[in-house]
Amino acid sequence: MISYARQPQEEQSEASLPPVEEHIAPAPRVSVQAFCETVETAAAVQSAGEDRRLGKAHLKIQMGGMAAAVEAYRSAPTPNVIVLESDGRNDLLGGLDHLATVCDAGTRVVVIGRINDVMLYRELVRRGVSDYVLAPVGAIDVVRSICNLFSAPEAKAVGRIIAVVGAKGGVGASTISHNVAWAIARDLAMDAVVADLDLAFGTAGLDYNQDPPQGIADAVFSPDRVDTAFIDRLLSKCTDHLSLLAAPATLDRVYDFGADAFDAVFDTLRSTMPCIVLDVPHQWSGWTKRALIGADDILIVAAPDLANLRNTKNLFDLLKAARPNDRPPLYCLNQVGVPKRPEIAAAEFAKAIESQPVVSIPFEPQIFGSAANNGQMIAEISANHKSIEMFLQIAQRLTGRSETKKQKSSLLSPLIEKLRGK
Repeated sequence: MISYARQPQEEQSEASLPPVEEHIAPAPRVSVQAFCETVETAAAVQSAGEDRRLGKAHLKIQMGGMAAAVEAYRSAPTPNVIVLESDGRNDLLGGLDHLATVCDAGTRVVVIGRINDVMLYRELVRRGVSDYVLAPVGAIDVVRSICNLFSAPEAKAVGRIIAVVGAKGGVGASTISHNVAWAIARDLAMDAVVADLDLAFGTAGLDYNQDPPQGIADAVFSPDRVDTAFIDRLLSKCTDHLSLLAAPATLDRVYDFGADAFDAVFDTLRSTMPCIVLDVPHQWSGWTKRALIGADDILIVAAPDLANLRNTKNLFDLLKAARPNDRPPLYCLNQVGVPKRPEIAAAEFAKAIESQPVVSIPFEPQIFGSAANNGQMIAEISANHKSIEMFLQIAQRLTGRSETKKQKSSLLSPLIEKLRGK
């Protein structure tokens, strides 16, 4: 569907961050060539090319606007997407007519202009322009325009990837990720999948009391076989809304991967699941860094001590720099209040990170230990435990949903409940 940017120029002059509810799906492997007339637009396009959602796209920027584009494609094939900046209405329409004579079929055109006029928009639509964006533009405007070209409104929404990682080993990041995924599936009624990326020592299978014969290792070691049907066979169903892509948790092989080893798995999961929770192990490698930077939202789990504070700060700084058009990562404090252990107060933690923790989960070894040993979630052990509300709060912040999904009641509900009881 062709869209038209109707934002006032004053509001678009600053490259503001997208709202929490906005979800821009990543673009596939496409070639994009931009022909700019101003240095400001060229800088915005260049910054957009560094965004994680255009990480697979091949972007090339040239100056000269419409005239340069027409001249360039007289003797060269056109890319998947052409981004054109133009100042004048007459030159724009005439230039598009000239461009059509040298443009290959199937090429999509995005126009950046300065005229906010419905008649112009209709003329652009008639000439087959895919999107029209009012200048001045920010990086996120360019990202949104290009990515939306490949997100058909009638298609199933592309899934949101949530990465959960511990600032230090043993802080309970896996436990938090599994319980948050449970809250997303149960309380928010979203279909979700937990992908356990700790192939050697992952605990998701134990926590959900699942022992599937296949899991994520089968997909990673057979990337040529990865498709929707293959991934579906690897998933283990935990509840009506929650599935598991389990780790083998065996040491019969070494799990050394390249930076893009999980790309095919993540792309396939995006196309089939609304929510993907990545249980990222505490290690620093090319693929863990890529998984964190490529996620839509990130939760860092930290304990209230100095090493966790340092690591959380380092992760925050790196991820904010690598994801300038996304909201900053979230973090929570876990295992707060260990007896006789000196701790850094939450206020001091927040002052150093320059961000407040989503929640501070108290140290309660009895219930968390029982849940782990029984292969259950906290909500299954104690339905009214205070940490359940914290997991739901984290789930709401990560997914952008503020309300839980409640089943609609009807006049027949009491009768149905009685029949179910019998």
